[in-house]
Amino acid sequence: MNTEERLRALRGVMEERNVEASLILQPDDLFYLSGFKAIIYSRPFAYLVESDGLSMALPSLEEEHVRKEARADRLQIYHETPERIDRGSSFLAALDALVSPLRPSCRLGVEKGYLPLELGRFLEEKGFVLVDVGRDIALARTVKEPKEIEAITLSGDLVSYALRASLERARPGMTEMELDLAGTSALFARVARDFPSATVDHFVMSPSGRERSAMQHVFSSTRALQLGDGVIHSRQVGLNGYRAECERTFFVGSADPFQRRCFAVMAEAQAAAVAAVRPGVRAGDVDGAARRVIDGAGFGEAFDHRTGHGIGVTSHEEPSLRFDNDVVLKEGMALSIEPGFYLRGRGGFRHSDTVIVTAGGARQVTSYPKDLESLVIG
Repeated sequence: MNTEERLRALRGVMEERNVEASLILQPDDLFYLSGFKAIIYSRPFAYLVESDGLSMALPSLEEEHVRKEARADRLQIYHETPERIDRGSSFLAALDALVSPLRPSCRLGVEKGYLPLELGRFLEEKGFVLVDVGRDIALARTVKEPKEIEAITLSGDLVSYALRASLERARPGMTEMELDLAGTSALFARVARDFPSATVDHFVMSPSGRERSAMQHVFSSTRALQLGDGVIHSRQVGLNGYRAECERTFFVGSADPFQRRCFAVMAEAQAAAVAAVRPGVRAGDVDGAARRVIDGAGFGEAFDHRTGHGIGVTSHEEPSLRFDNDVVLKEGMALSIEPGFYLRGRGGFRHSDTVIVTAGGARQVTSYPKDLESLVIG
């Protein structure tokens, strides 16, 4: 991906705000700007972007990985073994060494929404004036480059493939976890075959039944699928750092009249939201299109989340498709469209698809039938 162009854009913001350097701590922002992505961030990193240089503070066990993947001119490494304690064992000391060459009392860009209080105080005690650049990075990330769109489109194909593999194998008596496994096994086999040397990460959950499917976010369990169950099968797949999401509500064996009615309302609301997506539309108006359908059917109180969100490097990123968001959609944004509602003791109902905002509206990059007849299984 074009990290050079992204860094140029950040430096443009810095110049406008008279910011001498920006300290990037949020892991997905760090990947977006440097090209480096770790598996885990329990050992912190810091990326210092100056007008004429790039530096990173990092743990020693990631040194080879960083040298291979990151755009960085200078590395400040800290250690956690007794043999190397004399070379520095503290992230805070490494961070101090990273920022000490900066001019005292200079304006330092930070992601204020992510900056830990301890580090904020540390930087202020050193005399820096902290200026938020986190919102600028978040908004820059909303519009995807062509290669990012290509990556999200590939992930859309993969997540749809995994979802299809699970739903085609779904049957009464299968546990939620076995349902997940069917698609995940197919996903891993395909990635190994078709994308050698790629990285892939994934998320899946399948709450089933009238109680569990009414909980929006819940881990899959060993509960066995039963006749008459509604199930929300939800997946995300990220190929080489870029994600897509696909979800379907399906029924085991049959759907009763009430389930059919709720399903129809949910599907209509999602279709209305997708139809509302186009350049120049407020993010909040996409939410409004779905909410009018669900409110009109009498289920508004049970629709207790936004209609969707941006997606890409992060599972949930800007723009948030909620009623009060005035961000205007632009061509090249990637969105997950997922209105739903949840009735305690009666079940939850939600489809999700990933779309790219185009000049003509929304191009869907995930695919699986959405009609009820295709989603009564077993």
